[in-house]
Amino acid sequence: MSRRHYNLPPLTTLSAFEAAARHLSFKNAAQELSVTPGAVSHQIKALEGDLGAALFQRRHRGVDLTEDGRVLFDALSSSFVRISKVLETIRDRSSSASVTVGSTTAVAALWLSPIIIDFWREMPDVSVSQLSQDRPFRDRPDIDFFIRYGRDRDASLNHTPLYRDHLIPVASPEMAQKLVGKSLEGLAQQRLIHLESDDRTWTTWPDWFHQLGYRGAIPAESRVDSYSVALQMARRGAGLALGWARLIRPMLESGKLVPVGPYQISAPNQFYLVGRPDDELSSSALALKEWILHEVRGSSV
Repeated sequence: MSRRHYNLPPLTTLSAFEAAARHLSFKNAAQELSVTPGAVSHQIKALEGDLGAALFQRRHRGVDLTEDGRVLFDALSSSFVRISKVLETIRDRSSSASVTVGSTTAVAALWLSPIIIDFWREMPDVSVSQLSQDRPFRDRPDIDFFIRYGRDRDASLNHTPLYRDHLIPVASPEMAQKLVGKSLEGLAQQRLIHLESDDRTWTTWPDWFHQLGYRGAIPAESRVDSYSVALQMARRGAGLALGWARLIRPMLESGKLVPVGPYQISAPNQFYLVGRPDDELSSSALALKEWILHEVRGSSV
């Protein structure tokens, strides 16, 4: 194969391989690329011939990546995501007065939205879009940055520390009053509202009890997949929620939720502002980022 400056094979072969590796299917890759499965197979054979190594293990009902294939796919996947983000940045130059920020629904409702409202009042010409979801943000070049608890697995993203929260059990005022003086063992026997998330960095009730030295049984009668739902259940007396003190400060200050007992731990991870490097952000995105950091610095934990 002919070589260019970076000693790469033709990009068509790399594109065909990346799609086939992502789908683990030549047929599905062909549909995505609008070519025939035979064309995908031809490109991959050409690439394997150039490298002198097999990239796929052909099986009766599909294909698997070899070790060389996995290494190449990891490199291409991360590179393509990076290229996609840069291209999106270039496309957005003409609309630099637009910013998109992501967060979980609870972070948006309890913490981020009031900050953005204040930002709007100060900079009304900047359009800010909020995306809220309770699953990890993956491969979203349309997002400038997002709020995340713990570091993202994508090492190419910029991580700016925001704050480290404290974890406390919270309940309705009536339930909290009934639990005054309860031991850890006594709290563990209450109805605990467990948050189930695809993101394993969030601290769970078992994590919280274990860090405080309790090793007994921890019932799991109530499970939800939204932190906002967990807080509403606790507010209505349906059980105890694990409260992130700074995040739920508005509910604590209003008395809608009340800390139960003196028990608390420092969160194992920090909250981060995660996203593109500063040199890839528009002036509007940089302004919102600095506004968020200023708000964090100006308020105590």
